[in-house]
Amino acid sequence: MKTLIIGGVAAGAGAAARLRRLDESMEIILLERGSYISYANCGLPYHLGGVIPERDSLLVMPEKKFRAWFNIEIRTRNEAIAVDRVRKTVAVRRADGSEYEESYDKLLLATGSRPAAPELPGGDDFRIHPLWTIPDMDALGALAADGARKALVVGGGFIGLEAAENLRRRGLEVTVVQHSGHVLPSIDREMAWLLGAELAADGVDVRLNAELTGFRKEGDSLYACLKDGSELAADLVVMSVGVKPNSELAGAAGLELGPRGHIVVNEYLQTSDPDIYAAGDAVEVTDCVSGRKTAIPLAGPANRQGRIAADNIAGNSRAYRGSWGASVIKVGSLTAAAVGLTETKLRQLGLDYHRIYTHPASNASYYPGGAQLHMKLLFGSDGKILGAQAVGAKGADKRIDVIGAAMQSGRTAPELAELELAYAPPFNSAKDPVNFLGMIAQNVLDGMTEPAYADSIPADALVVDVREEAEHQAGAIPGAVNIPLGQLRGRLGELDRSRELIVSCQVGLRGYLAERILKQNGFRVRNLSGGYLTWKYMHAEVPAPARKNAVPPPQVPSAVAGRTLDVRTLACPGPVVRLKGEMEKLAAGETLRLLAAPSFAPDLEAWSRSSGNELVAMERKGDHLEALLRKGGTAPEAAPVSLSGGHRAAIVLFSNDLDKAMAALIIACGMAASGAKVGIFFTFWGLSVLRRNPAPAVPKGFLSRMFGWMLPKGAAKLALSKMNMAGIGTAMMKDVMKRQNVTSLPELLEQARQLGVRFVACEMAMNVMGITREELVEVDEVAGVASFVGMAKESNNTLFI
Repeated sequence: MKTLIIGGVAAGAGAAARLRRLDESMEIILLERGSYISYANCGLPYHLGGVIPERDSLLVMPEKKFRAWFNIEIRTRNEAIAVDRVRKTVAVRRADGSEYEESYDKLLLATGSRPAAPELPGGDDFRIHPLWTIPDMDALGALAADGARKALVVGGGFIGLEAAENLRRRGLEVTVVQHSGHVLPSIDREMAWLLGAELAADGVDVRLNAELTGFRKEGDSLYACLKDGSELAADLVVMSVGVKPNSELAGAAGLELGPRGHIVVNEYLQTSDPDIYAAGDAVEVTDCVSGRKTAIPLAGPANRQGRIAADNIAGNSRAYRGSWGASVIKVGSLTAAAVGLTETKLRQLGLDYHRIYTHPASNASYYPGGAQLHMKLLFGSDGKILGAQAVGAKGADKRIDVIGAAMQSGRTAPELAELELAYAPPFNSAKDPVNFLGMIAQNVLDGMTEPAYADSIPADALVVDVREEAEHQAGAIPGAVNIPLGQLRGRLGELDRSRELIVSCQVGLRGYLAERILKQNGFRVRNLSGGYLTWKYMHAEVPAPARKNAVPPPQVPSAVAGRTLDVRTLACPGPVVRLKGEMEKLAAGETLRLLAAPSFAPDLEAWSRSSGNELVAMERKGDHLEALLRKGGTAPEAAPVSLSGGHRAAIVLFSNDLDKAMAALIIACGMAASGAKVGIFFTFWGLSVLRRNPAPAVPKGFLSRMFGWMLPKGAAKLALSKMNMAGIGTAMMKDVMKRQNVTSLPELLEQARQLGVRFVACEMAMNVMGITREELVEVDEVAGVASFVGMAKESNNTLFI
């Protein structure tokens, strides 16, 4: 049997190699109108930017090697110009213009696609090229090598973004012109904002909602003309505004084409002529999510289609069941990955769906090097997964691959919670971000949570921000009322029961906890999915480009190069507490180099503003944040802590439960590290937190000795309020805290002292319980209720724990 293949890149070359493996005796001829076969066109931008240094690395299988390995007749620069289906021949034109006919028993059309080329005035200039083939890459590379300084990329899809990043890497000034309101249409706007911001941080000028109308030449200069009347100078232009199928050959042969010109095939990749197959970018496929016809011009589907077509040509029977549209791209330090349909597409199709957002860490929070992920899941009321998107510096591709595999195996969104995924701290948490998506989806479908969305908050709803005050001050939804989660139960009376409440936190977790509290207290409430972070991304504009080369980034002075604080492994409030302590050791004007998790950036900015220190520079380096801080002003002289002036807080600690004492000290340290003056009034059982162990021998009566025997002997001996289980639960909790690098209660007490938190022991409670001052750790005062009343009177916040 004789098989003729037209097209020698992904689908065509893959099919040829597979056919030979299946049938050593088959005559196989491969026609390619270009000069190269089996090359990595996805790698073209990276060679242009020098990431792939050797041009020959792009030639996955050079023609000579392909012929030798597979015994296939390869004819490059031979273009198929007509198919005679009756005679089963193909007319071919050689590079010299001569023509001939080639017969076939089976024919495979792997003609691919080509860049869409809008007809624009001046669009024929020699400086304007697509980036689709090796000759295109060579032409753009020659322009850059010849002194081009300003590059214009028209289109913000996969190729456009990769071209922009790599031209910038090569040192050119780059502008991206995108017709729509966000880059990368394969994900939704609020997710794509991160990519636009990343490009801007790298110095790329991103122009959204901008329409190119033509080009104007002035002497040796070229200008791109935009619809708003502005012009952009360009030494080279990359045109990347979409692709069209190379289906003219099929259409002229009378084969059935789809509404957008793609070749119609059945599940076995046969065209309307059973002896002619088609595969790759030129064919119409089934969208596995919607069941409708679509086109997905990606290398992965093209390679699989080539293999399946070869199997069927060879006499097997294998079906191509459609495409899920899995994709991934690198933009700067970020990865953006997606599978299935976007929310935009679901709306266009008129399909009902739920959506949820999460912003988890890529790996265990206590393990250094993690990065924040931004994830979106779309699913139906029946639980069917409709699409997913992820953007982040680490782990986005892995999570989308897992979700894509789950979709292909028929798993529902709630079943993502049940997936058993490999776990180790450098790679994820014991509950992987994919598991969390499944848990949230289950809660949505079960009615445990009702999501609200940042783009559709009702005008008459009250937004309740349950983050801490310092977080709220650093940035919040306009009009939101701030009631921290820890205070919510005690402040329910401040909320209007006649209004719908939208609770919001930073990423959604505390909002969910607040939603559960409020619902069980009779309020109409929904939780803002993805929290303030999603709201911010949904409403933000792409920032102006950072001109990195205009002013060299500040460097850590050599004199203080050894002053480095690494807080990457610390849990909240550890980073800000350590930072405050180290900054206090510096003299005015001295600098500190800080290494932290990337997610610490907004906290760092807010803390710098509130503390009066200068954030000189901040840069993300791989999987961590590096910042340079300068001590501001003159360090204040040591003085008794006063609760007058500024933000103040008074806390009553009544409990000797480990979890409640931890909460009190964490809140106290967090407030104090943010500049607040904090006092803790330890009374009754709360005095146990301050007991020394071992305590000095003090003469006591019988009842006092009994109290001393029954009460926990200090912070290290406290038990949980719930699930103590005769000490087993407490031991388990302490073990988990230790493994997750959570500061212990004794360490929190010491941190609080260093931060200036005022410790006041209740004299009356000490007398009742037979506790003397000698038995306590150092306290600032032993006093009565009047002292606490004074503290509370001067405080902005009073907490009872």
